[in-house]
Amino acid sequence: MALPKDAVHQASAHEPFLMDCWYVAGWDHELIDGRMVARTILGKPVVLYRGESGRAVALDDRCCHRGARLSHGRVEGDCVRCMYHGLKFDATGKCVQIPGQDNIPPRLGVRGYPTVERDRLIWIWMGDPAKADAAGILDFPYLRDPGWRGHPGYLHYDANYLLIVDNLADFAHLAFVHTKTLGGSEEYAFKSKPTAIERLDDGFRVERWHLNAAPPPFHRKVVRDDAMVDRRNIARMYVPGIFFMETMFVPAGSGGADKTAPDKAAGAKQYRNCQFFTPESATSTHFFWDYLHDYALDDPNVSLSLYHSMVEGFNEDKAIIEAQQKTLEADPSFPMHAIVADAALVHFRRTLAHRIDAERSALKAVA
Repeated sequence: MALPKDAVHQASAHEPFLMDCWYVAGWDHELIDGRMVARTILGKPVVLYRGESGRAVALDDRCCHRGARLSHGRVEGDCVRCMYHGLKFDATGKCVQIPGQDNIPPRLGVRGYPTVERDRLIWIWMGDPAKADAAGILDFPYLRDPGWRGHPGYLHYDANYLLIVDNLADFAHLAFVHTKTLGGSEEYAFKSKPTAIERLDDGFRVERWHLNAAPPPFHRKVVRDDAMVDRRNIARMYVPGIFFMETMFVPAGSGGADKTAPDKAAGAKQYRNCQFFTPESATSTHFFWDYLHDYALDDPNVSLSLYHSMVEGFNEDKAIIEAQQKTLEADPSFPMHAIVADAALVHFRRTLAHRIDAERSALKAVA
């Protein structure tokens, strides 16, 4: 069957984004040593830096005088100075100094964006600042839990973020795209099926078991054990594009006929995966992620091995998704057709489209 029109992404250059929500703008380590980061977010140029007070600042990356990049400027205290004509802006974006001019127009400045730093992530609000409530930031406690260890990562995709969401909504691709990395074998697509798909008002939840299977390569590398395992994945996708996944491996037979097992079953080894997709434009995406484990915490090589395995697997996805983007751009009228495995992604597309429509309708009503 064909995907519903409101669920299809046709790679339009005018793709609307959900504005009134929190997006990840960067990792905290990107701003060390006074570094400034220039990053386009939702089509808007943004400069990120950490001021003398320690807070992360996000401003429009264009001096209001002649449009020079503030990211080519200089941090002074909590302010940034444009190094074209020397205008200085505070952390809110207000112009506080113009060399050679005493009078500063009170409304002169650049746009400042609300930011919140939490668990090493820098979150940004691109919509109406009056609606920026930090309570709406999704919590991923494993990033701050000493019982888990990971290695944060970043990738850039030349593709629309929804194509990446589609990819993660479908576990069946693990068998074919990641046979030698994250999946393990093509058997995964034929023998494992979702035991539960929950369509939620902010995304979806999918649980999937693969019983009595060989451990996938990324896991085998760090545990050095070829024994058969039962594997459970529980994925949770949130609007507009945040993905959390719990993965557990237990010795084969521990999953039981009812496909349940205690998280701390004998021999259990677990992972927690967080992925954040921030649109750069309608055809490009910032991808922030971490893959954490709960065992061998005193061995930093486990995190490093998992990091490299994930990068290898993500690059396998990236090659397919970026080529898919080019295909859709070449023929925006190309109709994508759904199969049973697409149930979660179709629901997500509908949910997101309805939220974007509601947001845009509210803006029109105010206007």
